[in-house]
Amino acid sequence: MKKIISGWNWEKVLTGVSGAALLVGLFFSWVMKDAATAEAFYYVSIFLGGYFVFVGAVKGLLKQRFLNINFLVVVAAMGAVYINQLAEAAAVVFFFSLAEAFEEFGIERSRRAVEALLKKSPQTAILENGEEVPVEKVRVGDIVIVRPGDIIPVDGKIAKGFSSVDEAAITGESIPKDKREGDAVFAGTINQNGYLEIETAKESGDSTFSKIIKMVEAAQKSRAPSQAFIDRFAKYYTPSVVIGAALIAAVPPLFFGGVFSDWIYRALVLLVISCPCALVISTPVSIASAIGGASRKGVLVKGGKYLELLGKIKAVAFDKTRTLTLGEPYISEVVAFNGFSKEDVIADAAGIEKFSSHPLSKSILDFAQKEGITPHLMDKYEHFAGKGGRATCLVCGDLEHCVGNLKLVQPDGNLEGEAYKKTEELEKEGKTVVLVSEDGKLMGALAISDRLRPEAGLAIGKLARMGIESVMLTGDNSRAADFVARETGIKEVYTSLLPDEKLRKIEELKKRFGFAAMVGDGVNDAPSLAASTVGIAMAAGGSDVAIETADVALMNGSLLNIPYAIKLGKKSLKTIKWNIGVALAVKAVFLVGAVSGFAHLEAAIAADSGVAILVILNSLRMFNVE
Repeated sequence: MKKIISGWNWEKVLTGVSGAALLVGLFFSWVMKDAATAEAFYYVSIFLGGYFVFVGAVKGLLKQRFLNINFLVVVAAMGAVYINQLAEAAAVVFFFSLAEAFEEFGIERSRRAVEALLKKSPQTAILENGEEVPVEKVRVGDIVIVRPGDIIPVDGKIAKGFSSVDEAAITGESIPKDKREGDAVFAGTINQNGYLEIETAKESGDSTFSKIIKMVEAAQKSRAPSQAFIDRFAKYYTPSVVIGAALIAAVPPLFFGGVFSDWIYRALVLLVISCPCALVISTPVSIASAIGGASRKGVLVKGGKYLELLGKIKAVAFDKTRTLTLGEPYISEVVAFNGFSKEDVIADAAGIEKFSSHPLSKSILDFAQKEGITPHLMDKYEHFAGKGGRATCLVCGDLEHCVGNLKLVQPDGNLEGEAYKKTEELEKEGKTVVLVSEDGKLMGALAISDRLRPEAGLAIGKLARMGIESVMLTGDNSRAADFVARETGIKEVYTSLLPDEKLRKIEELKKRFGFAAMVGDGVNDAPSLAASTVGIAMAAGGSDVAIETADVALMNGSLLNIPYAIKLGKKSLKTIKWNIGVALAVKAVFLVGAVSGFAHLEAAIAADSGVAILVILNSLRMFNVE
């Protein structure tokens, strides 16, 4: 219980209790006609709601040395208490505290991004002698053992063994890469199916994965929060109001024979009227309404600042794998050569792939099952790292069959005629081509693709009609990226990018367009998400790190929510500006009336409340933006 209480955000708790006490006070005042009880609840609301406001006012005076909006709220509340307007005093501090609570929305989530990265980073490594040591103790040149399924703990090159390595955490590429002796590997990637001995090339602090962590930290620190309009306004407004009230209270009685009690009352009325309740709630209510409406559509916006920035976006950078595509390899085409049938090609390929644990094997076996084709029985299976597999088919007269790349199926590296033309065509479409042979004769080819999200092209088209440029930043190869770009209508494409290169591209886009968003899903996207104006994560199937680092999370994974979120940001900006303009205009009228003595406190309070209601109703429209 003690731990739970210590983790509470007391500012939010006291704000909530203050609001509840204000409502109870109003109930006793208006319904029960019990003034004494109502006053008691008003005092509770004022004290609890005003505690952190008072602390902020004192900090502004002592540390920042200027009269901030907190100071004006405190003085206005004290003035309202002095002239026995307790409900107004309670409303002033509660609404201001509520606004402050909305300003803090989402900050706690963003702070957890680096913690999530650190949890995913490799902690230990097994040395050549079998000793398990903290990864920080591994030195350049040390041999590290990595078993199947383990996270590779260091950057280095393979000294012994072969395997498929999932490098999505670093490059974002959907299909794991076959690795053999001499090939480079990265810390934080996953060894899928083979035993590896890796010679360390970098110490843990210099690894690519460690650099990702450092880049996320640096990008988050460099993103200075924009100062709220109310704070900028308060820098001039608050001192002016306080000085004006002091002059009204002092000058007429001292120099013109005015009655002190009359003029002090006018000064206090000025202070109460000057406290911008409608102005203070105009922004947070709009933001809360917009964020609530967005959440219904599966769009999680982590705070008002990001909603406002969404409305300013001029360019959107997309990762490819698991962002524009689903990240699920599948057989998109089967081609038969030399008189063989497609069924023969699939049956022999599936028969060999039954022995393999390569990620592409599943797509071949799934396709055979879908087509109702029984895999051929195979014997004497052999695996060739980086090439494919070979086995003897018991159904095809014990003939040797191969499934893999050109180096395995055709050792001389030659494809002629129709086979060459078709393979080249498939590769130009960004597909991975797996060849199948029988007794040295080419049987056919399997084209393996990564499925494009069905709504990707429509989403890019909507962004284009909004005047927003779409760019692709991917760690994948150029052929695969160019094919996706053609299908979706993206004109600007950058390929084979590592995380730091993606980060530099985001910085370039921000310089070109001013405001640039990044859409991604993996650990490798985290630095770019953090550095962009607004980071947007594909939460459905995306990494925890990407979701925590991003400012907006698409919980249902629909790309159509990106143009919707930007449209919502634009409308929210317009609504906030309108709210502020109306609130300031009404406030100006009554400030003049207060100074001239024509504005009565009751009328000013009624006008302020009326504007507040108008602002709230206008803001609630954001909940239904389509």
